[in-house]
Amino acid sequence: MITGHVFIATSLDGFIARESGEIDWLLKHDQAGEDHGYDDFIRDIDVTVMGRGTYEAVRSMGDWFYTRPVLVLSEQLAQQEVPSEIHGKVRFSDKPPEEAMAMLQSEGARRAYVDGGRIIQSFLQLDMISDMVITRVPILLGTGRPLFGGGQRDVALAHKGTRSFPSGLVQSSYEVIK
Repeated sequence: MITGHVFIATSLDGFIARESGEIDWLLKHDQAGEDHGYDDFIRDIDVTVMGRGTYEAVRSMGDWFYTRPVLVLSEQLAQQEVPSEIHGKVRFSDKPPEEAMAMLQSEGARRAYVDGGRIIQSFLQLDMISDMVITRVPILLGTGRPLFGGGQRDVALAHKGTRSFPSGLVQSSYEVIK
């Protein structure tokens, strides 16, 4: 059975990006040599699933840095060709989350990195997230794109641990209780 996993950063007030989609505030807090565990996390991931907003934000940052195959869930992008420079690394699909995960499982994927606010929210509502690592950045944005919100039901979590970093980042791990 394929499982969904989250590894994401938010502002202290819960935003993953500014209203414009910019994440400049996050990049300012990324200190060289500070290991936040991403490499250990991604080592056991087979595929990344993200939404259009995350895809567009990553594309605007320059070189494609994802090391696993990426499936972008977007009705709009599903009608387009994947740009040649990332062909073979990215696929677009208009499938709903359940069908997308079933397709990935049929292709042999066991663990999916679920990235992007709306995608994470929809996967949580469908009980398709197993665990989350959330890193809080010491900044208050006031407004922006929220990581959580608009949920139609409670999602129970078990706290697995918290650690802090010299940069001021605070990272907590949770298991989703089903």
